[in-house]
Amino acid sequence: MDRVIFLVDMNAFYITCETTRNPDLAGRPAAVAGDPKRRSGIILAANYPARAFGVRTAMVLRDALRLCPQLALVPPDHPFYEQKSAQVMALLGGYTPLLEQNSIDEAWLDMTGCERLFGSPLAVARQIMDRIKSELGLWCSIGIAPNKFLAKMASEMKKPLGITCLDLPDLPERYWPLEVRSLYGVGASTADKLVGMGVTTIGDLARLDPAFLAARFGRQGQALHDHAWGRDDAPVTPHEPDEAKSIGRSTNLSRDLTDLDEACRILLVLTDDVAASMRRHNKRGATVQITLKFHDFSVITRQGRIPPTCSTREIYGQACHLLEQHWDQKTPVRLIGVSMSGFAHDLGDQLPLFELEGAAVVPDRSGKQDKLDKAIDDVRSRFGSASVTYGKLVEDKRRHQEPPD
Repeated sequence: MDRVIFLVDMNAFYITCETTRNPDLAGRPAAVAGDPKRRSGIILAANYPARAFGVRTAMVLRDALRLCPQLALVPPDHPFYEQKSAQVMALLGGYTPLLEQNSIDEAWLDMTGCERLFGSPLAVARQIMDRIKSELGLWCSIGIAPNKFLAKMASEMKKPLGITCLDLPDLPERYWPLEVRSLYGVGASTADKLVGMGVTTIGDLARLDPAFLAARFGRQGQALHDHAWGRDDAPVTPHEPDEAKSIGRSTNLSRDLTDLDEACRILLVLTDDVAASMRRHNKRGATVQITLKFHDFSVITRQGRIPPTCSTREIYGQACHLLEQHWDQKTPVRLIGVSMSGFAHDLGDQLPLFELEGAAVVPDRSGKQDKLDKAIDDVRSRFGSASVTYGKLVEDKRRHQEPPD
């Protein structure tokens, strides 16, 4: 039996969540941003009217306002977005137990064999979209395909509120004519190289010899060829939030980045979100990992160990230390991520001293940092996530190596 895989992708998720409780945002350019009152930070999500002006995720706020001066700004409220995400996942879980949440706003569903229960894949996709919109007030697009990669590609073909079916026999007519730049995971630099070789469409890429691609692009060459042919055997792997071995956040940048100060500001936003999520789930982690995806699609991950913590300051100190160690301004970056793992209940209460060598921040043993974090969380829960922020996100020229206080 051929697999039937859905990719349900929420459209402009953060700002659409905000629109459910502030309908005045509907139809006007609006975005969730780091600190609207101070006109600082970065864009975390922009709705479609804002995108029409060129406003994009991870764009510096002042640049977004230059493009769209009438942009309505909303401070982020991550607990609210997690709550809405949980509602979406609960709704999706009613259709299949084989659900793999890929991020806060998208998930794969293995719907193989579910036709007897819900009808055709297209019919059940329409039902899911309608229920998400009517019951939760949110928008989504759905890709339907025989594997996860093609489902992801299909979900991008019609936004917002689009349903796209993409099967292997469809590839020559509907998939191969697409620009090679639209292939999921292909960055600007790789696309430029391909276009320079005369490869302008996915079909052009599919017709190339895999050995030739491997010689030009290394290990990514085979992946490029497989994806051009719509090949992907990865299973949909369910997991429960309480069983998660790590908590992480990442962001694709609106442009390739070479400035370390700007990268550190983005890293702080991501780290603050990770730490707050850990505190909500009563977790303390000991392994800090950063992820960097470069302009040529290559990826590195680097880890450091610290005493078990959920402190933004301590996690960021180690994450920024790792970033500084492995930053090369000559190699543009297109994605930044940070995650925490090695949760305390798996490790015991304390790490051996030799495992802490190279840690960037001395841990707080007095409990003052825990009290400060709790106070920040309490204020944010009452007045919103942007009611308390870090000076680093306000003062653009603050030294990047200074951890937040």
